[in-house]
Amino acid sequence: MLDEKIDKTTLKIVDLNSKENDFKFWQTQSIEKRLETLEKLRVQYMIWKYGSEQGFQRVYRIVELS
Repeated sequence: MLDEKIDKTTLKIVDLNSKENDFKFWQTQSIEKRLETLEKLRVQYMIWKYGSEQGFQRVYRIVELS
């Protein structure tokens, strides 16, 4: 997932005040596709913001053996 780049051939920059609405587009996409895209955006943001992919921190719990 990290190796994927934005396909700039399909990138379209539009004015925020334009009448086009991508809500209809995303309504036609499957839930899996929406979640996959959301995860890609999240990873891209984390790399941009922190310089690396943020993952779950490991949590260790010490349990006394009896």
